Amino acid sequence: MKLLSRHWKIFDSNGSHREVRGKGVVGEQPTIEPGDEFEYTSGTPLKTSSGLMHGSYQMQDYKGRLFEVLIPPFSLDIPDQKKRLN
Repeated sequence: MKLLSRHWKIFDSNGSHREVRGKGVVGEQPTIEPGDEFEYTSGTPLKTSSGLMHGSYQMQDYKGRLFEVLIPPFSLDIPDQKKRLN
């Protein structure tokens, strides 16, 4: 299957938010073979020291069918910083 695009909703701890949409991730539209994994690291600027984000990936299977993979909310925190409940 192929990762075609991403859609993120990003919130800082003050409740300000923005949306990010784009092709693939980190400049790639990886094809993931059965049994393989794909991992990447990225970042986003925040006006506060913590926040959260959630979103989705649009994928395409080997028959050309499109489907969406939902990514549940996860926290964004500066390492070694006192955690704040989002």
